[in-house]
Amino acid sequence: MSRLLMWSVTTGLCIGLSAGGAFAQQAIPAASKSPAPAQPSNVPGAGPLLSPQTAEKSSLIVTKEYIIGPEDVLEITVWRNQDLSKVVAVRPDGRISMPLIGDVTAVGRTPSQLTEEIASRLKEFKENPSIAIVVKEVNSYAVFILGEVQKPGKYPLKSKTTLLQGITIAGGFTPTAARNKMVLFRFLDSGAGDERMKASYDDIVLRDGSRQNVELKPGDTVVVPAETMVLMP
Repeated sequence: MSRLLMWSVTTGLCIGLSAGGAFAQQAIPAASKSPAPAQPSNVPGAGPLLSPQTAEKSSLIVTKEYIIGPEDVLEITVWRNQDLSKVVAVRPDGRISMPLIGDVTAVGRTPSQLTEEIASRLKEFKENPSIAIVVKEVNSYAVFILGEVQKPGKYPLKSKTTLLQGITIAGGFTPTAARNKMVLFRFLDSGAGDERMKASYDDIVLRDGSRQNVELKPGDTVVVPAETMVLMP
């Protein structure tokens, strides 16, 4: 009788342990599961979003479409005609020379506008000419920073550049610079002379004179005079 009772207790204990273990094995995975992080989904019609880096780079473009200037080098290809295809430099007078059609004004035009002009003039000699123009060298987008800066000279405009950024590119002011008497010379669009603008470093930095921190344009000349020049009558 005692053996039978001991056998029943042992069997019940084993069954209880087995059930408890099975329950634990089923419960643990369920507890360890965690919801997956939500994945970004594309919203129809929302359009692609620009990253901050892309937006910043887009804001640095000098112009929406490149305008050809003096000293730029252009590769002009006339399809199936090697004799008319050539690499030319824009002369100081703003023109380029092409076989058959002679001089063509390039300055102030976009590559697509110049393409249309050359194609139109070549129609007298060639039926339906196909023209392609590539700007191989950009030499006309530059500003001149002179006077009391560490490295005066000619600097290319590779992106949008303000007056203070231009001074920084030129190495900053010298100890004798009259930084509040800066002068910017800019050619007028009409071609009749140039415009003169004054700027003060202290006004820009300390007195919210942000309008004086103008964006530099190709051909601008920035002059930083010396304090001795300013004091002279």
